[in-house]
Parts: sequence; C-alpha cells; structure tokens
Amino acid sequence: MTMPRIHNFSAGPAVLPEPVLKQVQQDVWDIAGSGIGIMEHSHRGKVFDKVIGEAEADIRSLANIPDNYRVLFLQGGATQQFAMIPMNLLAAGQTADYLVTGVWSEKAVKEAKKFGATHVAATGEANAFTSIPSSASIHYSDAPAYVHMTTNNTIYGTQWRGEPTVPTGAPLVADASSDIFSRPIDVSKYGIIYAGAQKNLGPSGVVLVIIRDDLIGRAPTGIATMLQYRTHAKDGSLHNTPPTMGIYVMGQVIKWIQAGGGLEAMAARNAAKAALLYDTIDASTFYRGTAEAASRSLMNVCFRGPNEELEAQFCTEASKQGLSGLKGHRSAGGMRASIYNACPRESVEALVTFMQDFERSHG
Repeated sequence: MTMPRIHNFSAGPAVLPEPVLKQVQQDVWDIAGSGIGIMEHSHRGKVFDKVIGEAEADIRSLANIPDNYRVLFLQGGATQQFAMIPMNLLAAGQTADYLVTGVWSEKAVKEAKKFGATHVAATGEANAFTSIPSSASIHYSDAPAYVHMTTNNTIYGTQWRGEPTVPTGAPLVADASSDIFSRPIDVSKYGIIYAGAQKNLGPSGVVLVIIRDDLIGRAPTGIATMLQYRTHAKDGSLHNTPPTMGIYVMGQVIKWIQAGGGLEAMAARNAAKAALLYDTIDASTFYRGTAEAASRSLMNVCFRGPNEELEAQFCTEASKQGLSGLKGHRSAGGMRASIYNACPRESVEALVTFMQDFERSHG
C-alpha cells in the first residue's frame, strides 16, 4: 500500500492497529496457508474453528475471566443488547435500575421499558451529562433485577473511574463499548459486560458479550431463539453463521494488546495520551474542556472553541492537515478527539501541535 495514512480520531467505526491491518491484508487473501481468505472459510471448518477458539482463549487470558463466565460473539450491535438484557433478565414483577449518563444509556432505558418496569437510579441530565453521578446521588429501587451502566460516554466525554456499589444480589450490567480493554477490569464484579467492537475491539458487525453462567438460564423460553443467551452459550456462538471476519479481526486486536504488555500497559499508554491532550486544553484560554475534570474520559476528549464559527473552521483546517473525525457529535457540538487503544501517541502529538498553531492564528 502506497497511500499514507492520516490521523483518525473517529468515534466509531474507529482506528485499528496498523500491525493488525497489515495481517488482515494477508489473511483476507490467504489465511494459514489454506489458499483462501478468512472471509471465504466456512464457520464450521477447521480454520475458523481455530480462529474463534484462539479469540476466546486470548480474551479470557487478557481479562482474567473466571471459569463461571461465558464469552459470546454476537450480532446486532450494542443496541440489540439494550433489548436482549431485559428480555433475558427482567422477569414479571421485577424492576431494572439504570444509571443514566448520556444518550446511549437513555436509549437502553427506553428499550428496557418495552419489556418491564425500569427505575432511573441516577442521571446526569441536569448538568447536561458533563459528569458521572456521585455515589450519594444514586438511589436504587428495592431488589432490582439488575443495575445497568454505560462505562464510557462517547458523546459527552465522561467515564466511570470504577464500578458503582450495587445492591446485594443485583448483577451489574455494563455497556463497555467505547472503553473495553482500555484498562484492567475485574470481571467478577459484573454479571454481564457487553461491547460493540467498532470502537476499541475491531470492525463493526460483532458484539462481545461476557456473561456469568447463572444469568444465562434466566430467559423465558418463549422469546425468539436468537435473542436468548442460552442459545449462543450452548452452541459456542455458532448457532447460525457468525460475523466471521469481525471475530477474526477482534482476535487479532486482542493479540496486539497482549503483545503490547496487556491491560496494565495499555492503561498507562492511554492515560499518557489523554494527559497530553487535556493539559493542552487546560493551558489554553482558547479551548475549554466540556466534561468535569473528575469525570473526564480517557477515550473521548470533548472540547469547545470560542464560538461555533471557529469550531467549524478548526475541523475544516484539521481535516486538510490529515486530522480526521474531530467534529463533535451533532447533539453536543464542538470538537471530539477519540483516542482509543489503537490511536498512536503520534496522532495525539500531531493534534496538539495543530491546536496550538490554530490558537496562535485565531486566538
């Protein structure tokens, strides 16, 4: 490939590791000396059996997943999990509690209401979702069926620093789509962790679900077969043809994380990248961060300029300089730099240089 790559700050589908992309180039043509590429292999064949087996084993090793959890590769995006979770876990007469920290958790609540009673235990709506709710502001219902959280909020640039304390017996369910495996995680604190792959794990089209064994059988048998976790657990994510290419790429991304030192090393790199960018914002009288400091995301850095006209000019000029995907979400405005695991420090350094030059020219 001769075309140079630009700096990709897209919120998702997002940047992938270059070593992974180079391996994919080879394996799309011919994987494992089989004479055909990964997209052409049967999901029932030996080549793909090895691919999915290694992906699960590597994920288990990377996150130290206990034996009483299943690793599933599903479809439908995180949005389908908004429905599958209440369909499988919310029985008649029960209430599901939601910690609402942005648009995606609002959507999760809206979907859950179709299947049973819900309770918003905390919300950041009053302060425009610029901070994570404090422990004192969380008020759970009596004996919730589960507690749902969104670990990182891409639109508003906020992130939970740790897990909230939940009522005894209530499984904690986490949408970790935009910060999965960006730092160490204690899987045993959760009942379910799910993540759309397109931000931090791989391409769009596959969802990683880590679910505790005792939750798999809760689903009523009357719901659609493909919407029961037991279906996918029983058949090893192969009840029907899975997204083979997405699972393969996810497996390659996990190997890349392992080769880079695992989750501890990844967390250190991510913290250093974010600090470089936040320090630039904080030192400026031209830019301002939108999230409260204690709630700032290490994955999505959201900031504003002096006015909307200059913000639009910033994004236009940045794009011309090979800095792509910096326009903020339409509901939040401003600018957003998504600096997921695969975003190299060099890209952040290039952005900082551009920000400083733009401020000198327009400040």
